[in-house]
Amino acid sequence: MRRIIGIGETILDVLFKNNQPTAAVPGGSVFNGLVSLGRAGANVHFISEVGGDHVGKIILNFMKENGINTDSIVVYSDRKSPVSLAFLNEKNDAHYSFYKDYPNLRLDVDMPEITGEDIVMFGSYYAVTPQLREKVKELLDKAREAGAIVYYDVNFRSAHANEAIKLMPSVLENFEYADIVRGSTEDFGNLFSMTDADKVYQHKVGFYCSNFICTNGGEGLCLRTKSLKKNYPVEPLETVSTIGAGDNFNAGVVFGLLKNRIRKADLEELTEADWDKIIASGMSFSREVCTSLDNYISKEFAKQL
Repeated sequence: MRRIIGIGETILDVLFKNNQPTAAVPGGSVFNGLVSLGRAGANVHFISEVGGDHVGKIILNFMKENGINTDSIVVYSDRKSPVSLAFLNEKNDAHYSFYKDYPNLRLDVDMPEITGEDIVMFGSYYAVTPQLREKVKELLDKAREAGAIVYYDVNFRSAHANEAIKLMPSVLENFEYADIVRGSTEDFGNLFSMTDADKVYQHKVGFYCSNFICTNGGEGLCLRTKSLKKNYPVEPLETVSTIGAGDNFNAGVVFGLLKNRIRKADLEELTEADWDKIIASGMSFSREVCTSLDNYISKEFAKQL
C-alpha cells in the first residue's frame, strides 16, 4: 500500500474569537493535512516531535486515533509541547502567537524507508529552519533516491519575512527537491516581495520545479506546468475558520494523486482533465475545513470519499 510520509511540527492551537478562547485543537501545517489523509483511509507516517507533557500526550493520542503511524515521533521528556494562540478576525482569518520550548538537539530519529510508491509532504518554516535542515534533507534525499513524489508547501509566514534572504538557499533547494510546489500569494509576497503567480513561476520556481500551484484565498488559484496554464475560481463560502485551509488543500491534492494512481513518472504526462480532478480534490478538502473550527476534514466527510 502506498504511504504518505510527512515531516513537520506538532502544536496545540488555541483559537480565540472576540478575544475569548473558543477551542483547542492539535495542529501543525503538515500535521493538519496528514490527519485528514488518515481519516480518508490513507497509510500515513509522520516524522515530528512533542514534549513529554500532558499536551504532548493529547497530540500523540490524537494522531493514533486518526490512523497516523507515530514510530518516528520524538518525545522530549523534559520539555513542553509547542502551543499557538490563533486570534480569528472578522473574516475568520487567523493571526498567531507561538510559544515553543525545543531542546538544542532536535529530531534525533532514524528516517523511515521510502519506496517509489510513496508521497513525501513537507513545508513551512520547519522545512527551512537551520536547526533541522540536515534532518529534512536526509528525508528528501531518500525520497529522491527512491523516486517518490515530493510535495512542498512553501507556507512562509510574515513573522519570518525578515529572514527571507538568509533562508533563501534552503527555499530554492526545496524547490529543486519538489515535484509539486504549492504556495500562496501571501507566502511569495513574504519571500520575494512578489505576488503575481506567473512572475513567481517564471522567475523563481519554474527553473527548479515544473509543477506549480499558487493559491489566493477566496480569489481562486493558478496552476502552471510545462504544458498547462490554468486558473481556477473558488465559489463563495461562509467560513467558520480558515485555519488549515491551505494545509487541507495540500491533503486533497495528495489524495487526488492517490485516488488517480499517479506516480512520479506520470506527472509530466498529466492532461488538463487529470489536473482538474486533482485540483478539485484539493478544493473540496479545503472547503470542508473552513466550515468548522477543526483543522482537518470531518470523519463524516471522509466516509463519503
